[in-house]
Amino acid sequence: MPISRKRNNKLYILSTLLLILIASTKVFAQKNIYENVNFEQLSQNHKLLAILPFSSQVNLSTNVDTKTKTSLEINEGEAVQDALESYFLKIKKRKKFSVDFQNIEQTNTLLSKNHINHSNIDLYTTKELCDILGVDVIITGNIALNVLLSKGVRDEDFSLMDYFLGKSFGRIAIKLSDGISGKLLWKYEKDIDRKTGKNTKDLIDAMMRSAGRKFPYEKEE
Repeated sequence: MPISRKRNNKLYILSTLLLILIASTKVFAQKNIYENVNFEQLSQNHKLLAILPFSSQVNLSTNVDTKTKTSLEINEGEAVQDALESYFLKIKKRKKFSVDFQNIEQTNTLLSKNHINHSNIDLYTTKELCDILGVDVIITGNIALNVLLSKGVRDEDFSLMDYFLGKSFGRIAIKLSDGISGKLLWKYEKDIDRKTGKNTKDLIDAMMRSAGRKFPYEKEE
């Protein structure tokens, strides 16, 4: 085999290994999970959990007016809320939880009746929200996007290199907060890329499966 060909093969192998290393490092760095050291003590009396609409920030490449941008952000935040409920309902068919989940329709109705919406929900404490909803713990979070994930992402929007390098088109954080103390119980942050799925439901399914540890309210079999 000519020397130049051997050299090219070595360069190809080294490049491939480097690409895999970069991708693996990036995936590891993108995922961050926190659990309160006092979780067991703080959550021992939890019975009911509510999933709230997520705070959303959408920054598209095309300009949209303020009203349209606000509407898009509300839709994306509610899509995450819906996807999380769907995920837990699906998982409950084969796993047991120590808490029940409030129907998101009831959650949103109670928020609306108390004039709580995306523009003022940050003015309420965790305890106030739990009291209004009649729950022990809430799931909240935020999502930042440069695509409309709820409408789905097309394969042609990303190259093979984007896939392996994990090109990000957003970031999501999911938080569990205790209704009595207001303390953060659990938090999971992750960059959103093509590997996490083509839409919001794919994203939630993928990231909850790859959390690296069980959702804290799952019961041991």
